[in-house]
Amino acid sequence: MATGNQKNRISKVIGQMAIGSLLMVAGFCTSASAQAPNAPYPTKSITMIVPFPPGGLADIVARPVAEAMSRDLGQPVVIENRGGAGGGIGMGVAARSKPDGYTVLLALSSLTVIPEADALLGRNPMFLLNELRPIARYTADPTVLAVRADSPWKNVKEFIEDARKRPGAINYGSSGNYGTMHVPMEILAQTAGVKMTHIPFTGAGPAVVAMLGGQIDALSTGPATVLQHVKAGKIRVLGHWGNGTLASMPDVSSLKDLGFNAEYAQWSGLFIPSGTPEPIAQRLRAAAKVAAQDTKARDVIQNTGSPVQYLDSPDFEKYVQADAKRMTDVVKKIGKVE
Repeated sequence: MATGNQKNRISKVIGQMAIGSLLMVAGFCTSASAQAPNAPYPTKSITMIVPFPPGGLADIVARPVAEAMSRDLGQPVVIENRGGAGGGIGMGVAARSKPDGYTVLLALSSLTVIPEADALLGRNPMFLLNELRPIARYTADPTVLAVRADSPWKNVKEFIEDARKRPGAINYGSSGNYGTMHVPMEILAQTAGVKMTHIPFTGAGPAVVAMLGGQIDALSTGPATVLQHVKAGKIRVLGHWGNGTLASMPDVSSLKDLGFNAEYAQWSGLFIPSGTPEPIAQRLRAAAKVAAQDTKARDVIQNTGSPVQYLDSPDFEKYVQADAKRMTDVVKKIGKVE
């Protein structure tokens, strides 16, 4: 049997062993914690916010881009549709998200319009332009003037003449106030001196469905949104807001060639929250470029009627800034729309 002194020595040894084990555990945890920030990015799925419902240009571009980026990054890039307010709601969510590389935004050109519209209306901004960093542009198409194939208008001249005879009688759909479908129609209305009635929807997809169903008369949208319906004989395109001809619709004339000084481009691009750490931003930039060069992604996008027109981050940032300056004047001319 152990003596009292032996018992004390044994207790001390056990106590020292326990303390040593605790120190080893603490050291392991400290080491793991120190290594966590240096863990390779990404280590989990990434959310790609699309600020419109399915069926519009943003969603059409986002899905093949997300798939290609997933392959390059080794983690899923999951689409999250957040429609409303011409894209402003989803854009605001992306701008306010944690800048850790796990939330990205696939936006349209309404991104440069909405902050100016908020300022014009004196309302709290849904987001500010400097809260989002441009990473890559994918498409840049002029919008097209589309009507149902059974409509009475065979060309732009007939459409405008009817609008002049019946002020406010022709209605058109959009993705929301000051969105990429609203602004070009307002530009045309001002240029032609006509008045039409604006009916906002949550995105291009619902607006196209409404036009096919006879709830609205016309809309302005990217070629990719309506090309399948044009080929099916359900929609007629009267003109477009660009220059020259469109590759997907070579028989459609530009509004400028038809005598209307109306020009507008609907672009799509990838953004991340400002403040995202530079190594992560560069990794996303590289993945975004891979997606733009990916044969499968390019084919999917181009088959919808919108050829890929890629711009890398520095050039895209300059493009966005120039577009924002131009849109400031456009929004002021449109004025307050509640």
